[in-house]
Amino acid sequence: MGFAEQRFTVNLSILFTELPLLERPAAAAAAGFPAVELWWPWVDSPTPERSGLDALRKAIEDAGVRLTGLNFYAGRLPGPDRGALSVPGAESERFRANIDVAADFARSLGCTALNALYGNRVDGVDPAEQDALALENLTLAARAADRIGAVLLIEALNAPESPRYPLVSAPAAVEVVDRVNEATGLGNARFLMDLYHLSMNGEDLPSVIERYASKTGHVQIADNPGRGAPGTGTLPLADLLDGLRKAGYDGRVGLEYKAGDRPSAEAFGWLPVEQRAAR
Repeated sequence: MGFAEQRFTVNLSILFTELPLLERPAAAAAAGFPAVELWWPWVDSPTPERSGLDALRKAIEDAGVRLTGLNFYAGRLPGPDRGALSVPGAESERFRANIDVAADFARSLGCTALNALYGNRVDGVDPAEQDALALENLTLAARAADRIGAVLLIEALNAPESPRYPLVSAPAAVEVVDRVNEATGLGNARFLMDLYHLSMNGEDLPSVIERYASKTGHVQIADNPGRGAPGTGTLPLADLLDGLRKAGYDGRVGLEYKAGDRPSAEAFGWLPVEQRAAR
């Protein structure tokens, strides 16, 4: 099967970034994709003005695409931050202020997946203190996600690019997933399996798929090396997605790769147009 019949969603925080935010949903639709996902777009504000939220909602609705995934507030991303929920003080408070804002925005567009990036380790703070704070905040986020019928995603990043981020393996992220589900009893925390990040960590991807497909709520892809489009590196992404299907994963696959020096609309040549709209 490979890429055929996969249900793709385009990450508008890494693709089409040469365009203003409000023009990106229509650009994805013009490229043939019916679904998009986003990091939290307002890096400086967990609680943006209602006008900003309404404008983005209208842009997504007018483009005729579905929002399938949204990050909670994660600090400066792209940038030095990797989340806010485990960072004591103001950043944790910003995350908490964002929980209902993000959940309500997601609900208004029928989005049923909310990603909560864990946050970097902080100098001078006991990691156990950060982990306790993280569990408190993830519990709140899981309950908000449950309120709108969504899953809470917890993602592993990669150590070379995110050396202060503690969840840099599939087992580390899944351990947090299990901890949140135990704390809430809701069972809606799920693993976000980003094959690029896991490959950067040197993990055995077929083994990860076999072990954790049943706990996976979303998959994202980019090739490695380079974090470019499929075919620009050496990862057997088509085979890996086949493995995920065989292991029971039937969700969407997020395209979270860099277009490089070309316009994003030219970065989809690996995928025939007729395969982009598979729902």
